Amino acid sequence: MAGDVNLNGMAAYDTLVLEGPDGAGKSTLAQRLSAQHGFRVIHSPKTPDHLDLATRYREILNGTGLILFDRCFVSELVYGPLHRGKSRITWSEALDLAESVMDRMGLFVHLTAPPPVIRRRLLTRDGEAASLEEVTALVTGYQRVFSTLADYTKVLTLDTTVLELPSAG
Repeated sequence: MAGDVNLNGMAAYDTLVLEGPDGAGKSTLAQRLSAQHGFRVIHSPKTPDHLDLATRYREILNGTGLILFDRCFVSELVYGPLHRGKSRITWSEALDLAESVMDRMGLFVHLTAPPPVIRRRLLTRDGEAASLEEVTALVTGYQRVFSTLADYTKVLTLDTTVLELPSAG
């Protein structure tokens, strides 16, 4: 999607899940939505192996108020198989959590861009980036996961290639 995202449309939801590979624009969009619409941003870094992911997200989703996830359980469905050969969350758990997001008047936002664009952003931001092949695998992984999730929940896909957002940096 080119141009400025209709943030007011996203702000109509009580729960937003921003997902996509590193460098897709999740944190940038999260900061803007938080500043303009009062979402509490929950950034989900790597969860230690001994913690149960599904329980962690269920507890958060049982809370109140406007919640915006800057990455969440969906990433485990993509990164887990690519980096560890398996996901720490089952599809059954993921669909149950997706239902909880929907029960909270939620929307999943799949942020994506062509792999060369994402890799270039990572190099610019971090000074390093995964190989183009790995970035391509991540973009493809997210497309597959969201293709399945879209059968069960609302998914908005945004191509952030030319998205007009202020930098989160």
